[in-house]
Amino acid sequence: MSETSSSSARAGAQSADRPFDIILYGATGFTGGLVADYLVRNMPEGGAWAIAGRNRTKLDALAARMASEMPDVPPPGVVVADTTDRESLEDLARSTRVVITTVGPYLEYGEPLVAACAEAGTDYVDLAGEPEFVDRMYLEHQDAAVASGARIVHACGFDSIPHDLGVYYTMKQVPEGVPAAVFGAVHADAQFSGGTFHSAIEQFARLREAGQTAKRRREKQGRVEGRRIKSVPGKPHHDKNLGRWLVPLPTIDPQIVLRSAAALEQYGPDFSYSHYASIKSPVTVAAGMAGMGAIAAGAQVGPIRSQILKRIDRGSGPSDSRRARSSFDVTFVALAGGRRVVTRVSGGDPGYTETSMMIAESALCLAFDELPALSGQLTPAHAMGDALLGRVERGGLTFEVLSS
Repeated sequence: MSETSSSSARAGAQSADRPFDIILYGATGFTGGLVADYLVRNMPEGGAWAIAGRNRTKLDALAARMASEMPDVPPPGVVVADTTDRESLEDLARSTRVVITTVGPYLEYGEPLVAACAEAGTDYVDLAGEPEFVDRMYLEHQDAAVASGARIVHACGFDSIPHDLGVYYTMKQVPEGVPAAVFGAVHADAQFSGGTFHSAIEQFARLREAGQTAKRRREKQGRVEGRRIKSVPGKPHHDKNLGRWLVPLPTIDPQIVLRSAAALEQYGPDFSYSHYASIKSPVTVAAGMAGMGAIAAGAQVGPIRSQILKRIDRGSGPSDSRRARSSFDVTFVALAGGRRVVTRVSGGDPGYTETSMMIAESALCLAFDELPALSGQLTPAHAMGDALLGRVERGGLTFEVLSS
């Protein structure tokens, strides 16, 4: 692994004159607004933060709303910045210790802000569930982040904190120093955003490019010395113990889990992970696989892809009442040292309510908690571990051992 414990670089960055602890970029969007509401309620006393985006009028209106709703809490500062204006992003990165960005799709809009943070030694968190983007940021900006002391932490929402910290929590329950085979099975009753849908379609359209980028990353990153870390794709099957049909789920989550396993020796000498969707009905399984295949095939053809994307607006999302009825759970099964351990992570609406909490707590964790002196591109579990686990539990997620 190329991440480093560059404490001297971090000390230099943190001693700089930076007026803010956290800046939230994309605050006037739907998800950004939820993150802003969470931060204004949970910023520690003495903490300083700001909202950022390209439209000053909308930013001022958001700051005024928060000031009127919570008059006893200091309002956020306002910073104007735009992804098309690198100088504005560089100024933003130099004025804070941590940046949150909710502006996606990240493959389209994300790189300039990662670059600015990597150069400035500024910690960075996002909601990226886009493997190609994450791999490209490693290839292009890992060396600069290591040199400056910046911690670049992608996938700090539903992708991939429940899965990454869920496995991290599970590995605390199994014997140490033995081979471990783990699988996760996620079930969600929720409506996801138009932005998530658009991002997924664009990823389907770029499978070849994503594969090439992933290969380049593997060549740069190299293998873990003295340990075996592997992905086991698995096949659709019925799990009699869980009473569910399990279908392989091609998300970024397994990649994040495996990178944590490679970085953290407590995952043992031989670790494998499989990732599934958990579904009750075999009819739903068949329909879902057929629908996914049709969408993936259509995404490869430009005119068809355009028609698919027109069906759902990028800025759309579920109503408050739908979010209130939404929930998720991820069940993990670990076989290690002759034991079978089953754990579960669960929470409310995954795409908005819990995601806004998770990314906000990730930024608060980086800004205010005592953490290992690491730098470069890191996973949530590697960068923040127990500190973030405690924070998201207090934020509303449940981590529990079902059997051991």
